[in-house]
Amino acid sequence: MQLSVVIVNYNVKHFLEQCLFSVFKALKNTSAEVFVVDNNSVDGSLALIRDKFPQVKLIANQNNTGFSVANNQAIKQATGKYILLLNPDTVVQEDTFEKCLAFMESHPDAGGLGIKMLDGKGNFLPESKRGLPTPAVAFYKIFGLAKLFPGSKKFGQYHLTYLDKNKNHAVEVLSGAYMLLRKETLDKIGLLDETFFMYGEDIDLSYRITKGGYKNYYFADSSIIHYKGESTKKSSVNYVIVFYKAMAIFARKHFSQGNARLLNVLIHMAIYIRATAAIAMRLLKQLFFPAIDFAIILAGLYFCKTIYELRYMLYPNFYSLKTLNFFFPLYTGIWMLSVFFSGGYDSPTRLSKIARGVMAGSAFILIVYSLLPEYYRFSRALILIGSFYTLCAYLITRYVYSTIGIKRFKLGKAKAHSRIAIIGSEAEFARVNGILKQTNIDVEFTGFISNENNGIKNESYIGQFHQINEAIDIHHINEIIFCARDVSSQEIIDKMITLVTKGVEFKIAPPESLSIIGSNSIDTAGDLYIIDVNNVGRPENRRNKRLLDMCVSMALLLFCWIIVWVQKNKLNFFSNLFRVLFGAYSWVGYGHNLRKDLPAIRPSVLSPADLLPAGAAEDRINKTLLNYSKDYHVENDLKIIYKRFKYLGA
Repeated sequence: MQLSVVIVNYNVKHFLEQCLFSVFKALKNTSAEVFVVDNNSVDGSLALIRDKFPQVKLIANQNNTGFSVANNQAIKQATGKYILLLNPDTVVQEDTFEKCLAFMESHPDAGGLGIKMLDGKGNFLPESKRGLPTPAVAFYKIFGLAKLFPGSKKFGQYHLTYLDKNKNHAVEVLSGAYMLLRKETLDKIGLLDETFFMYGEDIDLSYRITKGGYKNYYFADSSIIHYKGESTKKSSVNYVIVFYKAMAIFARKHFSQGNARLLNVLIHMAIYIRATAAIAMRLLKQLFFPAIDFAIILAGLYFCKTIYELRYMLYPNFYSLKTLNFFFPLYTGIWMLSVFFSGGYDSPTRLSKIARGVMAGSAFILIVYSLLPEYYRFSRALILIGSFYTLCAYLITRYVYSTIGIKRFKLGKAKAHSRIAIIGSEAEFARVNGILKQTNIDVEFTGFISNENNGIKNESYIGQFHQINEAIDIHHINEIIFCARDVSSQEIIDKMITLVTKGVEFKIAPPESLSIIGSNSIDTAGDLYIIDVNNVGRPENRRNKRLLDMCVSMALLLFCWIIVWVQKNKLNFFSNLFRVLFGAYSWVGYGHNLRKDLPAIRPSVLSPADLLPAGAAEDRINKTLLNYSKDYHVENDLKIIYKRFKYLGA
């Protein structure tokens, strides 16, 4: 056996499908075996492999063992002369394996081989070649010197940016996304260090390869797509902590005590700096415009109060400032919350939703106002004036935001912006176009670019494969979908590289699949087009779900002195009630555990799986939760709450 390919999978079924399809196309002339080690995925990965890729040697773990342990499981069973560790979110070219194996055969000093990697837009990924993260190299990286002086041999060592990315080089560190290893090297230096759960194991193994007397090489004569960030969002605080802790393990293992201590200090500095920056940026993005709204509305209420006093010749500060300082911020919060639940903060901006939200908020304020004691009812007129001012403030700011080009506040209905070209055969065009029509995306234009030379009768036809450049310009294409059954991986990657300056997005449609996969940037999870009826993760559904939780919680709180007596767990009922009321939990969802394979929602007290018979099979439970997430309706939550009313303290 010449090659053993090892892929570790965890809840990335759609990317795994595309990866395996490209792998088997690339193995046609190679004696090889393919292992997939699944770390207890719950997204249907196992069923996919057994159904579509029965030739795969599948290792199904009962828990998430981590990257190192999972790879070692397969390596111990592998019989190939070479072992390839490959990420599931990759696409290889048809001749990639042949070229890499030929290089290894002609370089007996090579213990490991990495490859040129491109992201989903065709951009070069700098981690394709790396240097050893010594304290000095880490310092240059953390404090930005590596970015400021990429051509410097001193400062550019982290990603070896001074080396030509289009030439082969001996390097110090390989990427775990594609790591071709000589089996005899592993027999000599040992397998992956299982101390590393995720991240750092590739650096450790690369270092041990060089310590064992071999060389690591960066191979530029072929390239692969790596949908960077699919399994883990690199901008998250969790990623920062896990990654830098892995670096600390590496330092303690391989560096002297003094260097390890110095690197550990730098690592912890990096954790605090990056984590703080990530949290700050997230809060800034979420709260910046609402904070502006709050300030404008609140300041306007005081201004309206002053004008009202002058207009009717009331003495200054006729209204108690103590009362106003309580009620004006409260009114502002109610109006903003009402606009939020009405959809006024959705993108693109709909002025009708804003108006509806302000009116609903005003109605709520007036109703509550009428129930207050007399000494708190200071002026109904100020509420009405404030309502009009709040509406005007929203409309004017949204118009200004839209005029100056802030995308999230673009006025009007959600307009189609996707102008898509599908490249492949007529049959695949029809299939992929059918998938697009069943997704939740809005397509303005769909064109067909053929890779066939026979007569084309399709009315959507806009050109041949070699005419892509002209088609993009003439039809203003901003997204290209390659049909992998008809277009080779090599052709796809070549086109991505040549079209990268066009600013178009790229996606790949695997054959006989209901998914279309792509990636827009290095820091975001890839876009995934799948048939989507009414996803629970949509902003409007998440908002409606939260509103339902609050209403149910307040109703339960109002009548808790009666309801508590029918609960199976009375004490936990109150705990759950306040958890849901304050947003830590939802009444209905996937249960107490988060599901990374399904749209993100809060942990929940109840789940649709609770309605299944006791002892239901895991596959049936997963299918029930999947159906719940794909087609969400508030009525379903109410039905589950009604049927499981006695178990709200579960």
